[in-house]
Amino acid sequence: MTITGKSFREDINGLRAWAVLAVILYHFGITGFSGGFIGVDVFFVISGFLMTGIIVSGLETSAKPGGARPAFSLVGFYLSRARRIIPALLFLASVLMIAGWFFLSDLEYKELGTHIISALGFFSNIKLWREVGYFDAASHEKLLLHTWSLSVEWQFYLILPLVLIAIWRIRPGRVPLTATLALGLLLSLLLSVLVSPVEPTFAFYLLPTRAWEMLAGGLVYLLANPLRLSARTQIALETGGFSLIIAAILLFDTSSNWPGWRALVPVTGTLLVLIAARQGSPWTGSRIAQWLGDCSYSLYLWHWPFAIALSYLHLQDHAGAIILGLALTLVCGWLSYRLVETPARTTLTRMPQWAGAGALLAAICVVALPSLLVRVQQGIPGRLPAQISAVFNEAENKNPRIKECLAFSLPVPECTYGGDKLGVIVIGDSHAGAMIRSVEKALPDRALNVLDWTLASCPTILGIKKAGERDYRCDEFLTQAVNKQKSLPSDVPMLIINRSAAYISGPNEPDRTDEAKVPLFYIGSPEQSRTHEFFQAMRDGMIEAACEFAKTRPVYMVRPTPELKIDVPKTMGRALMLGRPAEVSISLKEYRQRNAFVFETQDMAAERCGVKILDPIPYLCSDSRCRGDVGGQPIYFDDDHLSERGGSLLIPMFRKVFEDTSRPNEAIVRQGLTEAKEKQASSSP
Repeated sequence: MTITGKSFREDINGLRAWAVLAVILYHFGITGFSGGFIGVDVFFVISGFLMTGIIVSGLETSAKPGGARPAFSLVGFYLSRARRIIPALLFLASVLMIAGWFFLSDLEYKELGTHIISALGFFSNIKLWREVGYFDAASHEKLLLHTWSLSVEWQFYLILPLVLIAIWRIRPGRVPLTATLALGLLLSLLLSVLVSPVEPTFAFYLLPTRAWEMLAGGLVYLLANPLRLSARTQIALETGGFSLIIAAILLFDTSSNWPGWRALVPVTGTLLVLIAARQGSPWTGSRIAQWLGDCSYSLYLWHWPFAIALSYLHLQDHAGAIILGLALTLVCGWLSYRLVETPARTTLTRMPQWAGAGALLAAICVVALPSLLVRVQQGIPGRLPAQISAVFNEAENKNPRIKECLAFSLPVPECTYGGDKLGVIVIGDSHAGAMIRSVEKALPDRALNVLDWTLASCPTILGIKKAGERDYRCDEFLTQAVNKQKSLPSDVPMLIINRSAAYISGPNEPDRTDEAKVPLFYIGSPEQSRTHEFFQAMRDGMIEAACEFAKTRPVYMVRPTPELKIDVPKTMGRALMLGRPAEVSISLKEYRQRNAFVFETQDMAAERCGVKILDPIPYLCSDSRCRGDVGGQPIYFDDDHLSERGGSLLIPMFRKVFEDTSRPNEAIVRQGLTEAKEKQASSSP
């Protein structure tokens, strides 16, 4: 049979089942589905195949003999896509808005309103690209993260018919259409392969690097239609295709650079299954597979909020909770399919086009306008009890100038805090940016100021590089800083503040374990493991940077802030909301073990070139624990950055810098080294 020989393809419906099941089990953390995100790639290929088929068959059947202008309805095509996608999406968005009123903080509710607007406007992939990477820990807080793929498909739906109609009018026939799609595929694939290692978030979310997957499906429709395959050939192609899909699910994970060339594996597998066009297959023809395929869109919509709920409740590793989440996904997905998706599509199809379009637009406004209001009203403060709101709001209690002054690329703004005369220089990463106002408040004279040399993800380690980012310019900034500070008054001290362990040992958040396997930062050439040479290079770079600055001025290295691994305001606020107050903390022993290498390196710098050590632990930790709150109020705005409240606890520590300025540098050096050794000895278990 030919691949378009039936109006309904059981194999395609069953293939949808494989795709949605892979995505769902991946998001629920089921073992063996580390690459389940490839299900989206399978969906893309299927969409390209079906949409190309609808458009091309429409052009062919509506064209008059002799090459007359086709009567294919562009508006009808767009409306058919809208009838399929929008009703179930609107229903999900409405439910989330209602639930969010009771369970989300102001910041989270505002974000939900924003994301509903971007989802209904089908630009959520662009919005998310500017916010977070798909595999980043922060993505697990976004209730509509999964709508990025709907936006990519919708953008493809908008462009594809315009291109095909234009080519058809210039030269009717499949050959020009095939050549056009093939050229688009090659360009998009090349872009994906080139961009994925350099700008992985761009490559993951945006249409230009994803279009080739859908175009591949379109080419199969155009090229494979004349094929008549024997049953044996069909079985071989289908088996080969599913083998590739299964291999991709098993072998790839969040550390895989995606999509790039690796996406060729599931895409090729999907293409082989489509070419095989085998009906009644044990791979796709079972009643379960067909049911999952029928409900696949609604299942896809509903699974992610339940996965997020498990994370919200810290039950993402609880087997019983996972089973319940999967069961609720199946039930809600089925109800959405039966009670929303199917009836809405049927009703809208029966209506005149203008009436159907008006009904959809009105329904969108009913959901989008309240969402816009939530965004404009900053999440509508006052919905939650005052105590809970106060805890959640600590997430926003951060340096009010951090967006202005904390650089994410060069040049660094070089903001100053305070008066007109330079009093101290602060250099470091975002941890430095979080504490800088506390340094300002420690200044002994209001005429003095703090010079802000902070660059996000840039530890003060000379020679440092970041894997996969050619435009990572941290070392360039540090070299500029070393040279520039020579022209500044030599009696002005410098503070070095960084989350050093994250660059050396990797992140310590429980949901970022994959990131810690291979060093992301390195000196010299990329490393596949943390060898002795890797640690030594990092140590040398850290000491060299501090000692270069110390040639000109007094330098103070601040011990790292305790990293509490989970978001403090969110965890405490959600616990209060559920009536079970929780403390977020780590043991002092864990803190010392994680930062032992950093401590040793800082002490070496103190011994080698007179750097002095400032230790925040007496101010942040007690009774052998480092806690995320004081008196029930968070002192962090996430899991590792001190809030303004937390930073204020360190003002006495920073004052020591200015108490030392009138003393000879040699005395400062001796005291700093002595204090560092004494603290290390006294803290030994």
